[in-house]
Amino acid sequence: MYRPNFLRNPIPKNCAGVLCGIYVTSNFTLNKNKTLIIITPTNKRLERLPDLTRFSQTLMHIKNLHWIVIEDGIEIYDAVNRLLKRSNIPYAYFFAAKELYLPAKGWTQRNNALEYLRKYYRNFDGNAIVYFADDDNTYDIRLFNNFIKNVKQVGVWPVGIVGGAVVEGPIVQNNKVINWQAIYKPNRTFAIDMAGFAVNLNLILSSNATFGYQCIYEAPEDCFLTQLGIRMNDLEPFGYKNNYKDVLVWHTKTAKSNVVNNNNNSFVMETENK
Repeated sequence: MYRPNFLRNPIPKNCAGVLCGIYVTSNFTLNKNKTLIIITPTNKRLERLPDLTRFSQTLMHIKNLHWIVIEDGIEIYDAVNRLLKRSNIPYAYFFAAKELYLPAKGWTQRNNALEYLRKYYRNFDGNAIVYFADDDNTYDIRLFNNFIKNVKQVGVWPVGIVGGAVVEGPIVQNNKVINWQAIYKPNRTFAIDMAGFAVNLNLILSSNATFGYQCIYEAPEDCFLTQLGIRMNDLEPFGYKNNYKDVLVWHTKTAKSNVVNNNNNSFVMETENK
């Protein structure tokens, strides 16, 4: 059975940020509009600080946003915490070591974030939308302001440069999703990337959905959405009506840097072995 790390390492002891240990309600902010909750797994690497700098400076333009950042490891890092603090975005930053038998690439960290929401947002009486956002993707501000903020229950949209396709996303007819444009496992019920959907917080609070062992041999997005009890008819497609059908999120991956000298001259840089 999946057991979240923070039950062994209680929050807020291992957590940094203004959101840590707070049972969040809609009174947490004076802004009564829809709250966006962004979940971001992260891991120590040379490219991590520039990736998070770029992403944080996108999110700084978005109002009424909470940022849950989960370190893949056994500790949190000062450089990351200071970066998050400089953003002035309400955040919680904690660690979660990879759970045995779960894949890498954020599975354990997303699960811990879901458990965090179920514990600390269980009495949230406002309207909140949850979005899983990797730290090395590229995001247009319009994704948050025009798409995610207008999601009612489950929103979906195209993602660029993913799964062997130039664009992967919903095929829409009469305002309904009827199929998927996808190369990777195109017969999935929800053939969509992690960056291509957002869900209402209430769906998470009323379910036990995780990226757990039951998802190992499936696509995690498809497995997670199925556990939420979502049907194709429930999906709210975005972006297909626009005069210019711009893609607003891209599954970019920062290339691993080829360095021959690890001397940082006392500047703050992260490497995997430091």
